[in-house]
Amino acid sequence: MLPLISILVQISNLVGDMFVPKLFVTLKNYTGEDFYKDLISGIVVGVIALPLCIAFAIASGVSPEKGLVTGIIGGFIISFLGGSRVQIGGPTGAFIVIVYGIVQQYGVDGLICCTLIAGILLIVMGLVRLGSVIKFIPHPLIVGFTSGIALIIFSSQVKDFFGLQMGAVPADFMQKWREYFLHFDTVNTWSVAIAGGTILVSASFPKITRKIPGSLVAIILATFSVQYFHLNVETIGSKFGEIPSALPLPHFPEINFTIIQNLIRPAFTIALLGGIESLLSAVVADGMIGGNHKSNMELVGQGVANIFSAIFGGIPTTGAIARTAANVKNGGRTPIAGIVHALTLLLIMLVVGKWATLIPLSCLAGILVIVAYNMSEWRSFLAVFRTSKSDAAVMIATFLLTVFVDLTVAIEVGMVLAAFLFMRRMMQISNVNIVTQEISEADDIQAISRYKIPQGVEVFEITGPMFFGAAYKFKESLKLLSKPPKVLIIRMRSVPVIDATGLHTLEEVFKQSRNREMKFILSGVQKGVYSELEKSHLLEMIGKENICADIDIALARSSELL
Repeated sequence: MLPLISILVQISNLVGDMFVPKLFVTLKNYTGEDFYKDLISGIVVGVIALPLCIAFAIASGVSPEKGLVTGIIGGFIISFLGGSRVQIGGPTGAFIVIVYGIVQQYGVDGLICCTLIAGILLIVMGLVRLGSVIKFIPHPLIVGFTSGIALIIFSSQVKDFFGLQMGAVPADFMQKWREYFLHFDTVNTWSVAIAGGTILVSASFPKITRKIPGSLVAIILATFSVQYFHLNVETIGSKFGEIPSALPLPHFPEINFTIIQNLIRPAFTIALLGGIESLLSAVVADGMIGGNHKSNMELVGQGVANIFSAIFGGIPTTGAIARTAANVKNGGRTPIAGIVHALTLLLIMLVVGKWATLIPLSCLAGILVIVAYNMSEWRSFLAVFRTSKSDAAVMIATFLLTVFVDLTVAIEVGMVLAAFLFMRRMMQISNVNIVTQEISEADDIQAISRYKIPQGVEVFEITGPMFFGAAYKFKESLKLLSKPPKVLIIRMRSVPVIDATGLHTLEEVFKQSRNREMKFILSGVQKGVYSELEKSHLLEMIGKENICADIDIALARSSELL
C-alpha cells in the first residue's frame, strides 16, 4: 500500500492534486482510532446496503446477485479512487427507471455495454474537469426527474406489493396501471400484510435505535414469518432461483461501432445521472463533516467503478446519498469505511447469500415504496410551485416526460428549456443594467468601503440576478470565511431577480447559519425578490425584522443582535 501511495503522490506532481484520490490523502495521518470508527461504520453500512442492493437489482429487471456485485465492486472502487472522504457507492433507486428500460429494449448484454460506455464517459468528464459544471444543473430540473423516478419506482412495485397474479409488468406507465386494475381481483392478502408490515417496521424502528437498520429487521421478521407459517407468497428463490455464493468471473462484452451508436444516448443518461447523484451526495456529505470533495476525481472514480461493475456483470453504480449519510452518522470519516462496507457485502454474499433466496418479494416491495417516498421530494416539488412560473414549467415538463416518455428525453428537454428560460431572463435584465448600473465604487455613496463594520459582522454583497450559477458561486464564496461571524449580512440591493435554486441556496445558508448560531440578515431586498421570498415562505423563516431596506438599517440591526 505504501509504495502505491508514493507512486500516486509522484503522479500528482505532474497532473495536480485534483486527481489524487481522497483515500491516499487521508491515509497520510491515519490512526488506529480512525480505523476503528471506519470499521464499525463500514460494517453497519454494509448491512444497510444488503437489502437495498437486492431490491434495486430486482426492480431494475435483473437478477438479485447483480445488485450485490454492483455494491461490492462499485462500492470498493468508488471509495478507493473517488474524491470524497465518506462517499458510499453502489446501486441506487435513481437508476431503476433507465436500467429497466435498457434491459427491456437491449437485454442484459446491452445493459452491460451501456454501463461500460457510461463509465468511459464519466472518466472523460472528470479528466476535462466538468465536475464543477454538473453542479450548475438547475434545481427544478433535478426535482422534476427525481420525483418522476420516485413515481415510477412506486408503480413498478404494485405487483409484488399486492401479490398480483399476472405476467411480466409492462414498461409503459399507463399500460402498467391498466394491467394492475385488470388483475386486482388476484390480490394476495399475505403479500399486502408483509409489505405493509415492512413499511411499518422500517419507518418506526429508527425511533427505537438507529444502530440497526429497520429494513434489515423487517426482512428478518418477514422471512421468518413466511418460512415458519408456510405463507403462500413469492420469494426471491421461487422467482430467480439460487443466489451464487461467489463473485462472477470478469467478462468483456463485445462492443463495436453499431452498438455504440445504439447505446450512446442511454449511456450518456447513465453517466449524467450518475455524475449528478454522486456529486450531490458528496456535497451533502461535505456539509455533514465540514470537508471538501474533489469533484473531478469523484467523476473519474465513478467512471472506473462503472467499467469494472460492467465487466463483472453488475449494473450502474454511483454515490448513494442515504448510505453516505448513514456512514457519517455512524462515525465513518475516511474512504476506508466505504471499503469495509464493500468487503462486508462480499462476506455476506459468500457466507449467507443462499439464505437471501428466502426473502419474500413483497417485503422488498415495501422497502422500495419507502425509497420512492424518500426520493419523491414532494416538499421541494411544492416549493418550486411557489416560485416563478418558468421554474415550475421546467419541473413539470421534466416530471411528465420522465413518467410518460423516457428519462433520457426528460433530461434533454429539461436542460434545453432551462437554458432558453435563463437566456430570456438575462436578456430582460441586461436591458435595464446597461442603463442603470454603469457606476463605479468611487461614485457609489453606499459602497460598503464607506461604512464601519462592527467586529463580529461579515457583509457579503451579491450583484446581478441570483440564478443557479450565481447561487453556486455565492455558496462557494461563503467558504472563504476564516471563522464564523456572529452576524452575517447578505446585501442584495443589486439582485433584481432570484430563481428556485437561488432561493434554495439562501435557505441552505440560513439553516447553516442557524446551526452555527450565527444571526442572518438580508439587506436591500428589491420588490420582486421580496415577493419570491414571501411565496417560498423564506420570509417567515428569516423573520421580517431581519430583512432590512438598506445597509444602514442592516448594520443597526446587527448592532442590536450583538
